[in-house]
Amino acid sequence: MAQTASDQKLSFQALLLANEQRNAYGLRYNDYERYRKHCGNRTHRLRSSLKMTHGKGREFKKLPPLKLDAIRDGNLQLLFFEAERAWAYSQELNFQASQTATNPKGAAVQGHDTDSSSLRRHATSRLRRAVHWSTQLLSHCQTLYSSGRLSADNLVQATIYTLIINGRLMRHRYEFDDALVQLSVARSLLDELASKAGTSRDQALATAFADEIGPEIRHCAHEMRLQNSYDVDAIVSDVAPKHRDQLVEGCDNLLTSLGKEAETASHGKQKLETLVWEDEPVPVRNPELVDVLLRVQEAEKCLRDAGELEEQQASQEAAEGGKKGRIGKGTRSKRGVAAYDAILSALSDAEDVARKLVEAQQLTGTSSGTAPAGTRDIAFVHAFIVYQLLSCRIQRDLLLISTLLHQSQAPHVLKAAGSSPKPRKERVDARLYPAVVKLLDAIIQSLEQMRTLTIVDESPDLASAVEARQQFSKARRCRYLAQCYSPLKKYAEALTLTQHASIHLRSARSTLSILADSDSDPITFYPLLTADVDRLDTKVTEDSTEYKRDWFTFNGGSVDEEARKMFKKPLFFDIALNYVKLDIDRLQERAGKVVEKAPHQAAVAPVVEKKVTARAMEEIERAPTPEPSTSSRSGLSSLLGGWWGRK
Repeated sequence: MAQTASDQKLSFQALLLANEQRNAYGLRYNDYERYRKHCGNRTHRLRSSLKMTHGKGREFKKLPPLKLDAIRDGNLQLLFFEAERAWAYSQELNFQASQTATNPKGAAVQGHDTDSSSLRRHATSRLRRAVHWSTQLLSHCQTLYSSGRLSADNLVQATIYTLIINGRLMRHRYEFDDALVQLSVARSLLDELASKAGTSRDQALATAFADEIGPEIRHCAHEMRLQNSYDVDAIVSDVAPKHRDQLVEGCDNLLTSLGKEAETASHGKQKLETLVWEDEPVPVRNPELVDVLLRVQEAEKCLRDAGELEEQQASQEAAEGGKKGRIGKGTRSKRGVAAYDAILSALSDAEDVARKLVEAQQLTGTSSGTAPAGTRDIAFVHAFIVYQLLSCRIQRDLLLISTLLHQSQAPHVLKAAGSSPKPRKERVDARLYPAVVKLLDAIIQSLEQMRTLTIVDESPDLASAVEARQQFSKARRCRYLAQCYSPLKKYAEALTLTQHASIHLRSARSTLSILADSDSDPITFYPLLTADVDRLDTKVTEDSTEYKRDWFTFNGGSVDEEARKMFKKPLFFDIALNYVKLDIDRLQERAGKVVEKAPHQAAVAPVVEKKVTARAMEEIERAPTPEPSTSSRSGLSSLLGGWWGRK
């Protein structure tokens, strides 16, 4: 059987509707004219849809009284937007009156006089009209609640909205005692609404309106010369209980029904966990922030569940076989990276919302906003969200680095498990170390942004911990960047980078020694101990020694570019030429290898060739050395001289 209009239950949340419409249409930046025009357009559309127009032309047709059975959501929204339009117009006229008081020679605004007193009277009439519409709205809501068609939460919100409009009218009339009563009762109801809220969004909504009327209560108390006028909570606890039953009909029964509805509504709904910074809660006083932070909380829960599941799988695989557990780490890391992406997306949305709220606060000229004195404002919440965003980004980059390095070492682990020994140098993908360097650049950038945050700067231990991670990450970056230069035979650059890494490690060790006296490390997402610094320092020293050896083998440690392009002699000739001078070019020619000679060598070579040829020809054509000549002898002695020898 279809439900009739009289039995249909309505849902009208005045405070939620006011918060959404004001923030979406100009009041976040105090643009009352834009919001007034928006409310006027909404009332025209609602009247047309509800067929509640006053006729056409100049003839005004009064509408018949609205029956209870015919009331729908649109009727309540029509009264609400009429009240909002009148209130926004009064605020706009008050702003014009203040401008006219400072600039009496200004031009007329919309046909009104430039006199500030006339503008204020007009603003008062508009505010009375807003009270008229809000009173009608409250009357309809009370009737619907009595008939069971409206919840207690909706009636409380309509009551609070009406009390706030009434209190602002009385404060505008300088009736501060009555305004203090109205606003204090509204504040007490908002506190009850926040304490009994079924969801975190409803709690933040009540807190936001309580913060909004807090300065007005303080102003009224100050004008009445009350003691402790700065303590809003004490004023409300003193004034509200005396007048709450007079202004709110059946207040106790209404609050009892509100508590029962909140218990029923809270079942099955996720509530935002308390955010903590330095053992103190971080207040979330805006409904928009609650929605995005709930998404962050849900993503973090998924990440924790995935991490616990992976640890269980790893323990099972390790029990079955060590190899299987180590190889599966890369796959589990990929799942973790995907989970971090969901958290980063939600945190980015939260940072965007908080940044807009901070910008709106700065543009409106309020330095501390509407938050109570001594509490953390929206600027602190924005810095806290940025810190969480940067920390998750750093964790994701660290996980990516460990995944890349694990995947590059996996084949070598399998090879080392066999009979063949592991080689000293492992061949890795040329794209590995540049990718690691790029991730370390992102980590360093995130740490630098984190160091500039006010919440980090105000904590000395946290600032020192961030600086230590910064120096350690720079040292790792230098080491992997040196490994990028080593395959290119640029050993001078690699050694320079290892020296820079040693300097960064020395700075990180010095900073960690300062934090040694503290009870615990303030940074848990990036664990860093002195042993980690010593381990990296040992690796950098080993890399430096290896680069020196490779450089000496390459060209003897020369930094001359021309020497690198010259012929590299074998190691045998490096030793032999200490004792024997050899013509290397001649040996190359005899081996059948053509050697390009330098210009100065080409000029000298023909001369050397010519000398060698002339000397050889001289040795061939030279005659034998003649015997020395003797005087001729006659007789027997000359004849027998060849026998007995010559004298």
